Amino acid sequence: MRRTIAGLYVIIDPSACRGRPAAGIARAALEGGATIIQWRDKRRDPGDQLADARAIVALCREYGAISIINDYPDLAQASGADGVHLGQDDASIAAVRPVVGAAMIIGVSTNNADEARRAEAAGAGYVAIGAIFATASKNVTRAASIERLREVKAAVRVPVVAIGGINASNIASVVDAGADAAAVISAVCAADDPRAAAAELAAAFG
Repeated sequence: MRRTIAGLYVIIDPSACRGRPAAGIARAALEGGATIIQWRDKRRDPGDQLADARAIVALCREYGAISIINDYPDLAQASGADGVHLGQDDASIAAVRPVVGAAMIIGVSTNNADEARRAEAAGAGYVAIGAIFATASKNVTRAASIERLREVKAAVRVPVVAIGGINASNIASVVDAGADAAAVISAVCAADDPRAAAAELAAAFG
């Protein structure tokens, strides 16, 4: 099982899938070369997401990819996911670690080098930096930049995931700036051909 956060990181949000089954989009992303899949559902209660989360985890195991659950440590634990992703306003790593155990990857959203250093010091397995480009996938977000991405990459030793408005036209600049992984939502979930879209994005990592 892969444990390194690197490559194409696809966030599966059912609200971005144009009415298509989320698990089908996830499978297409994995077939296209995604190495990390995050399940993200901002609309339903965690308990109502368990079946979908377990389906995503099973697909990731099938393809040797990493499975991450957004926001909900209990859901990550119950679904058997490899990791959980926390925002700046979510629970702290110190509060979450006893829930999920020592082995689970904990990723943290950050916006600058100081936040990234604090997350690393607290035990984050990776940090996400964004929004690198303008994005419509999140209602509330803080702007970052390619230069900010470089600063974060230089500030921490854990993997750095770029996020926010990344697509086939700009992913090369993110990779060139040192991102270990690039997280996308609409670039794959909303694509006419999610598998082909994922393959094009994954190719940026060589």
